[in-house]
Amino acid sequence: MNSKTVLMMDVDTGIKMLGSAKIPNCIPLCRTVNESKLIGVTLTPDEITDLEGDYVTLELEAAGPREKLYFDPSKTKCAIVTCGGLCPGINDVIRSVVMEAYHNYNVASVVGVQFGLRGFIPEYHHDFVELTPASVSDIHQFGGTTLGSSRGHQPAEDIVDALERSNINVLFMIGGDGTMKAAKGIVAEIERRNQKIAVIGIPKTIDNDINLVTKSFGFDTAVEKATEAIRCAHVEAVGMQNGIGLVKLMGRESGFIAAQATLALKEVNFVLVPEQPFTMRGEGGLMPSLERRLRERGHAVIVCAEGAGQELCRAQGKADASGNPVLGDICQVIRDEIRLYFTEKNTEYGLKFIDPSYIIRSVPANANDRIYCGFLGQNAVHAAMAGKTGMVVSMLQNRMVHIPLEIVTAKRQKLNVNSAYWRSVLESTGQEDFCRTCTM
Repeated sequence: MNSKTVLMMDVDTGIKMLGSAKIPNCIPLCRTVNESKLIGVTLTPDEITDLEGDYVTLELEAAGPREKLYFDPSKTKCAIVTCGGLCPGINDVIRSVVMEAYHNYNVASVVGVQFGLRGFIPEYHHDFVELTPASVSDIHQFGGTTLGSSRGHQPAEDIVDALERSNINVLFMIGGDGTMKAAKGIVAEIERRNQKIAVIGIPKTIDNDINLVTKSFGFDTAVEKATEAIRCAHVEAVGMQNGIGLVKLMGRESGFIAAQATLALKEVNFVLVPEQPFTMRGEGGLMPSLERRLRERGHAVIVCAEGAGQELCRAQGKADASGNPVLGDICQVIRDEIRLYFTEKNTEYGLKFIDPSYIIRSVPANANDRIYCGFLGQNAVHAAMAGKTGMVVSMLQNRMVHIPLEIVTAKRQKLNVNSAYWRSVLESTGQEDFCRTCTM
């Protein structure tokens, strides 16, 4: 493992190598990145919720093509797998990996693993599919993933067995926190067997909650589509006496989409996120604050992340196939509470509820996300061909870098409710008093 300097933080940012890279890189139209080049990244409390002190500086490898390759492209077989929920841009990343691998490295083969990690397990009977520039030429025009996806744990031993049987040299894993943890297990099993198979993660989460990833692909598109739903909720609300528009957005543990969409449209009066507890009644409660808003302005718009207010929901104690807690329906709790509260007050109101979640997850990526997906795919191939493994390629503060799997899986990234960013959200909505009171 390369030794990297870490300043003010006891974290090893070195990237694992399969061995010495000795093959000259003949990639056209490009200058290579010096292997020893490190990028110093300074992170503040706005970016790290539990940071002790004013800032922390990490030194990370710069992404990009290297002067020497570990794998001989003419003998290299790559595989791509997509896991977890859908997200705008997955097909763009697949296409970028295939185009880079074939056109710039002339690799022998790229195969697609169907329906997530299940595609490695013989009992599911999912064949690998050959991916070529022709077969992926227009997949970026469509949402979802052309390879299919699935959730749930599959044994690392079985996956590595499949990699060995198929003579796969490089595995690209596109997925979120659970997928990156699975990638870590696969890397450990490969090392245990002393095999030379590279595993490169490409972080995918529409919630933007992967540690040290400034922005995950698909996030821009999700915010853009979310603002359309909020706009509709606002139109509905102003069209009724005491109209209330309630919009449910993605965000199991992190409220980034809800916060960013709120800032984008400026029509939201209350934004509820998992990181910010709230109460329904009493001083500082949502219902009295909503009542006051309706009395003063005659309408209100509430944006609620799906993971907000779970302390107010009936706990189910269950987990989904990926190990995530099954969430209570906070929006149903809010709707029931609105009905009870305003009935008690003998106040007429109208409520329109919009849940655009599955529409947002399934649409094609917008222009900004497509560009980002292109960078991710290209740099993932560069890293793999140089023999790097156990890492993700990502953008951190507008710089493409390599981050070890150990760091990105250490914790979930959360919105810092003590940050200047969250303060801007509160100023946009005007809910400062509501939030300040319910956190005392």
